[in-house]
Amino acid sequence: MRMEEEYEFDYDAAAEYWAKKDAETVTMNPKALKDKIKAFIERHNTCALATASDDLVRCTPIEYNYVDGCFYLFSEGGLKFKGLKVNKHVGLAIYETYAGFGKLKSLQVTGAADMVKPFSDEYLKLLDYKKIPVEAIRKLPQPMNLIRVIPEAYDYLDSDLKNDGFGSRQHLDVVKNDHDDRNTGSRINGSSKSQENNGSSWRTRMRR
Repeated sequence: MRMEEEYEFDYDAAAEYWAKKDAETVTMNPKALKDKIKAFIERHNTCALATASDDLVRCTPIEYNYVDGCFYLFSEGGLKFKGLKVNKHVGLAIYETYAGFGKLKSLQVTGAADMVKPFSDEYLKLLDYKKIPVEAIRKLPQPMNLIRVIPEAYDYLDSDLKNDGFGSRQHLDVVKNDHDDRNTGSRINGSSKSQENNGSSWRTRMRR
């Protein structure tokens, strides 16, 4: 009986599949796309947070708060912190229940995570935002941990965008300008361009 040839999967080709297709898609104005993404984030409050270390990958369902362009996540603890200790690169996924291939809506976020010092001004700001009494946290055996995720890129999927003549998949990079303000720029046909919108500077980058 002849043995089947060993199957060698082309991981690189699969990884590049959408990058090649997206290079030909009709992209949105970056400011309009940013507004779409912000509205989607604010309509939800739960994400899947992916963290990783050399020997562990963790995907945690967790509540988030989106404040001043960053994601904040309170947590008592868990294995996700094993990954965060050695690898600050994280992924977030926010999505709606699958209702058919023509009704897809989701957002993937890649970014960098760090920890907010307990009872710092930033920590207290988030407690106030969530209307959590400070004294209630002080009475705990240890304060709640607060993870901050600074977005670096967004991948937005919305089937309804086709109705307006755009591709259903849109990519938006978050870049820092010379003043260290956080701006966003979308990748347009894999090229690097500059675009002015309402006085704001948008820089486009090709997604890697």
